[in-house]
Amino acid sequence: MSKLNAADFERMADEVLNQMVEALIATSDDLDPDLESGVLSINFEDDTKYVVNSHRAARQIWMAAERSAWHFDYDPDSQQWTAQSGDELWKAVSTVVGNKLGKTVTLESR
Repeated sequence: MSKLNAADFERMADEVLNQMVEALIATSDDLDPDLESGVLSINFEDDTKYVVNSHRAARQIWMAAERSAWHFDYDPDSQQWTAQSGDELWKAVSTVVGNKLGKTVTLESR
């Protein structure tokens, strides 16, 4: 479990999900991101949906895409959300969205 207290987790998770919506909108007209109550749905034209959400109880950000799932913990040393696999949140979302769209996608936090 992340070492973040509940208030810090809420603030940081909301911030990263809002930034991700902005980055997705700026990336492609082929995406329809929707953020509601800590759940980011990335909707594609073929009705496929990927989900990135804050999981408050575990203090993690979870992602489900391409029949796979990731659980990202906040690493204060690198100041990144990282999965046990070593995947970093922004890179992982860029990769799965890019794979789905068939082009290179580079999402970056502000």
